[in-house]
Amino acid sequence: MAISLYDISVTSYLQTLDAVGGFLAKGLAHCRDTGADPEAIVEARLVPDMLPFRFQIQSVAFHSGDAMNAVLSGALSLPGERPAYDYAGLQGLIADTAAALRSLTPEEVNAREGADMVFKVRDTDMLFTSEGFVMSFSMPNFHFHATTAYDILRQNGAPVGKRDYMGTPRLKG
Repeated sequence: MAISLYDISVTSYLQTLDAVGGFLAKGLAHCRDTGADPEAIVEARLVPDMLPFRFQIQSVAFHSGDAMNAVLSGALSLPGERPAYDYAGLQGLIADTAAALRSLTPEEVNAREGADMVFKVRDTDMLFTSEGFVMSFSMPNFHFHATTAYDILRQNGAPVGKRDYMGTPRLKG
């Protein structure tokens, strides 16, 4: 059986989005347990020249929810000004993104298999197929930002581990 566009995109995004929601909850619990300020994590960075936790979580949402909207519409542009979410707002953003993806049907996503998809970056149009966009651009970015957010939480003492990042595997049967 061939794997569908829905399976490589929505199903895969949801596994990690649910995991991100879980490690965000563990990070908040850690802050409550230790008296740490969760808003300090929102602005935390791994290194000075890397964007903060807030950006990492917003990018997880962009490279999953916005990416799937783009697959359906055929076009994506860089986001404009982003809200200055607090920790709770970032949790809500991940929950809302997962809910939006859950509302997509396999039929509507799979209907875009092989379709053109353009990513507009300033004056450049990058032309992909839907599958090429998901697999070679969106998914790598999605996992990069999810991993970076996880790493920032770990660096700030949150008791998260590999299983928290991986989420629930799709076991047979």
